Amino acid sequence: MPLYGFQPPAGTPYGLEVTTLEDFHARHDDWPWNPPRPGRATFHYMILVTEGEMRHDVDHVTRTVAPGQWLWVRPGQAQCWHEPGTARGPFILFEPDVLRPDTAGLLSSLTAHDAPAVLTPHPDDAPWLQQTALQLLDEHRAMGHRPLAVHHALRRSLLEALLLRLVQTPDVSSKRVAAAVRRDTYDRFLDVLQLHFRELHQAKEYSQLLGCSVRTLSRAVQDATGKGVREVVNERRVLEARRLLANAQWTPQAVAAHLGFTDAANFGRFFRQHVGLTPAAYAARDTTAD
Repeated sequence: MPLYGFQPPAGTPYGLEVTTLEDFHARHDDWPWNPPRPGRATFHYMILVTEGEMRHDVDHVTRTVAPGQWLWVRPGQAQCWHEPGTARGPFILFEPDVLRPDTAGLLSSLTAHDAPAVLTPHPDDAPWLQQTALQLLDEHRAMGHRPLAVHHALRRSLLEALLLRLVQTPDVSSKRVAAAVRRDTYDRFLDVLQLHFRELHQAKEYSQLLGCSVRTLSRAVQDATGKGVREVVNERRVLEARRLLANAQWTPQAVAAHLGFTDAANFGRFFRQHVGLTPAAYAARDTTAD
């Protein structure tokens, strides 16, 4: 799948281009929808549909964007254009580093890959967002009317104001709340893990302690670590085993019993699978080789 870099018209400064969907269609004739050509972009692009209806593929799913809704395609996402329809509206393209770092941090839930591709603003925000997008378009077209640094500062300020308002979209806000809940679940899981990793080894056992479903716990751990619950539990058991085996007073048999293994042989297989050495070999190794 081809990767498209940011290529605005000549003379467009600072990684930000603002146009309209209708101008984009006119400028590119039949590219890239005849035939459809899937690709990925290195930049963000957003379209506010003010008239008509638009269809666009994001990560292999066809999205339908109605008037008042925004389409947002993030860098690296698979995208594919459909033939132009009746849709009209502002079209904003920008590279990630256009946003100031502090603003980018506030927008992390909106710029993330799993954020919604189609955003439906709250009715109270929709007119303001449309007006700001049109002001951004006017400022972009006014290049040369004021010093370039001032021109770009105005464009960036308008873009950031628009995005900071858009991050309050109910679709995104609900995901932010869900993410906060998952983070809280993961933090509580770590607390109980420290207390019970010796005797509890299954996701179901931890979910019961936390009062949540296995699915909720699994998703919270996956979001925080990229790993499954069982993998995190096993990593904690391996860490404890390594700590104890480094002490000559602990034999492999004693460590196996301490960590809840039915016998030393099971512990030996478990430890070797994760560390690459038998418990005895690990305990006997030269400490400088660790």
